[in-house]
Amino acid sequence: MTERKEFRDLAEPDAARDAIASLELTPTAESVPLAEARGRVLAERVDAGIDVPGFDRASMDGYAVRARDTFGADEADPVELDLVGAVHAGATPEVTVDPGTCAEVSTGAVMPDGADAVVMVERTDEVPSEGDPARIAFRTSVAPGDHVMAAGADIAAGARALGPGTRLTPREVGLLSALGVDEVPVRGRPRVGIVSTGDELVRPGDDLDPSRGEIYDVNSTTIAVGVEEAGGEPVLYPHAGDDYAEMERLLREAADECDLVLSSGSTSASAVDVIYRVIEERGDLLLHGVAVKPGKPMLIGRLDRADGGESAYVGLPGYPVSALTIFRTFVAPAVREAVGLPEPRTATVEGRMAVRERYVEGRLRLMPVGLLDLGDGSVADGPAGDREKPIVYPVDKGSGATTSLVEADGVVAVDPDTEYLDAGEHVTVQLFSPDVRPPTLLAVGEDDPAVNRLLDRLENPRYLPVGSREGYRRLRDGVPDVAVTAGPTDRDVDDVVLGGWDREWGLVVPAGNPENVEGLADLVDRDLRFVNRPTGTGLRRSLDDALEDLAGERSASRAEVTDRIDGYALTLRAFESPVRRVLAGDADVGLGLRETADRLGSGFVPLGEQPVVVRAAVDRADREAVASLSAELDADGIDRLLAGLAGCSA
Repeated sequence: MTERKEFRDLAEPDAARDAIASLELTPTAESVPLAEARGRVLAERVDAGIDVPGFDRASMDGYAVRARDTFGADEADPVELDLVGAVHAGATPEVTVDPGTCAEVSTGAVMPDGADAVVMVERTDEVPSEGDPARIAFRTSVAPGDHVMAAGADIAAGARALGPGTRLTPREVGLLSALGVDEVPVRGRPRVGIVSTGDELVRPGDDLDPSRGEIYDVNSTTIAVGVEEAGGEPVLYPHAGDDYAEMERLLREAADECDLVLSSGSTSASAVDVIYRVIEERGDLLLHGVAVKPGKPMLIGRLDRADGGESAYVGLPGYPVSALTIFRTFVAPAVREAVGLPEPRTATVEGRMAVRERYVEGRLRLMPVGLLDLGDGSVADGPAGDREKPIVYPVDKGSGATTSLVEADGVVAVDPDTEYLDAGEHVTVQLFSPDVRPPTLLAVGEDDPAVNRLLDRLENPRYLPVGSREGYRRLRDGVPDVAVTAGPTDRDVDDVVLGGWDREWGLVVPAGNPENVEGLADLVDRDLRFVNRPTGTGLRRSLDDALEDLAGERSASRAEVTDRIDGYALTLRAFESPVRRVLAGDADVGLGLRETADRLGSGFVPLGEQPVVVRAAVDRADREAVASLSAELDADGIDRLLAGLAGCSA
């Protein structure tokens, strides 16, 4: 029997940061071509090797003159000088400006010998003359150096151009180009090896077998992008199963080739999670387990290399949200420091909690949250200053839910001693990225194909398909702008109806209806495998009401009727899922929509129609985003919205 590794004394977050800080991540400096230097950090000072410009240069189109020849010239009494030739940019001057003469010059041209100033062409006139040379009248005077950039005026040879630690943006690359630099010394990028573990993982693009519990490997690509964003060089390795020998081989290979090795999964205290044993036996395990949620099963240590050295190692949790949260909180700052990149300056925003959130687990919680920036004074309650702060709402679907990666905008760090965050309480949100754009509109409620189309017509909306019942509740609590509900309702919510449509619902069966299902009675009286929708959805409410009627006809209770339906308690969250389960042969009948059945090629037994209603919170109805949504629900908009959707009507 395999011995379990127990989490005993969880380390505090600061101890985890100290442990990572003790790891050596900084690679040696390197030289890279200037064309590949954008975003890199200079490893040493770069001095100018030449004057820029390397010659006295005309800074505008006009005439090169001896400044003293123009003294006293004005509009009423211009000075005339002989024109002796022209000098163009990129050409060697072949004329000399002697007293009483001038030369035409273009912007960027070398100043001819004898000239010390330029008069812009707009302040001159050509004097009509049949003689030779031509003469130019100057209606203004200039001082020596006017409209001339002297050699070395931009930067002189020997001057300090850029210092070590400078991040190379297009501006710095432009300066280095002007100095003729073709290679620059930069700090090395830490090579970060990424190994995802678990027998259930399949790389995106490969065939997936859900019957074996297989899932796509999210962490490898997600963490690789995070490493690159932090300035490191990600190196993806084949994913390891839960076999000790294979895991050891991959980790040692990654350690030999990389400065830092990141693994995800196989870090918790279960019998199959063996990665900590690899680190203990083939390196040095500094820390196992951190008092943080999500992310308790975190490892920090070092791995021995074949050359006698060591590589840094961090083991991330297996769930994608946990893995990314721990990476961003603990690992990304260390990678940025090794590269020389600063922490993002705009990575936090101040907001206020939309709802009360309880928490009593006694460890630091990194709570995923979403933002909604009302920013228009439309919130009726709270001080005026609060109306300008975005509202913050929890997006906590569990660490295993990858949709939390896009439904959340950042995290709120909740202190271990905090029992709850109250509605309206001010919080600091650590954004997942400085580029995060809060949604212009937050909507929640029922899954529906027409809703998906509707969202496509709006600018940067966010929709959380939580079902009709939960949609009602959240609208009542003041979190979303809009809730979409379907089916019968007896709830009393203060809202503004923006519009809606009807959709046909019923039983989904295989194509051709091989079991000759005619209605709900077949589910009760025959041996058919059924797959249902959750209780909070509009489809489920309509089904339960219909079963209530059937029970009444039979002088039975609804429980007596539903107990006879094989699979009544088997619920699937998404509206397409029952159809797909039926098409896969895993069920005989499912609860679904006419539109989904037609689109996916299954049979359909209609049971009725139900209304879909789009409702706005009363205090948000005047928001610009809500008005844009409402405009899409007028008569013309509804017709376009429902075009081609089977079983849907205005």
